[in-house]
Amino acid sequence: MRIFLVEDTLDVAEAIIERFARIGHVVDHETDGTAAAATLEATTYDLVILDVMLPGQSGFTLLQRLRAAGRTTPVLMLTARSEIEDRVGALDIGADDYLVKPFDFRELEARARALLRRRHGDATNILTCGDITIDRSARSVQVGEREVHLTRREVTLLEILASRPGRVFSKEDLLDQVFGYDVEAPSFNAVELYVGRLRRKLQGAKAQIVTVRGFGYQLVRDGAT
Repeated sequence: MRIFLVEDTLDVAEAIIERFARIGHVVDHETDGTAAAATLEATTYDLVILDVMLPGQSGFTLLQRLRAAGRTTPVLMLTARSEIEDRVGALDIGADDYLVKPFDFRELEARARALLRRRHGDATNILTCGDITIDRSARSVQVGEREVHLTRREVTLLEILASRPGRVFSKEDLLDQVFGYDVEAPSFNAVELYVGRLRRKLQGAKAQIVTVRGFGYQLVRDGAT
């Protein structure tokens, strides 16, 4: 999934980016609140991880602007300020969760997974389509009883498709969510390459990746109309 991290402490930001990239998420990063506001106006994300104390604009101001614009993107606040008033204030103006520094990166990942599940209406970390099962916590995939070995980007691509079976995702959407802006000159050919690899590895499954010509791709259960 595509995550926007707004954090001006570079060592913390680098560690967060590395953790999420390792499990296949695309992370865009900004250090300045004013620049982050411009990015949020132009780009849609699955999750925003937002520090409170920022140059330019505070995280609270960014959050207020995001909600005033009607954006429902989940927001996880990060801060060294542990006072109950700060936490209550952040939640009251629209934060979905609040994590106090220093934190354990395992907890950050778990809270991010919970917010991403909630965004898609899922109760657990398990996604299924036909006999394909994706464990988003373990980053593992099975077809029936057979374990399927996928790269992190292949898992991410399959997770996106399986999060909304039957929905058509354009190549542009998939390119943004799987590769983001940091990969040098990604192209639609990269999406086609990964879809082709996934199809081969999922051969025999009771769900198929279908090409909708002129639009994109969808994951469809066998027998679905």
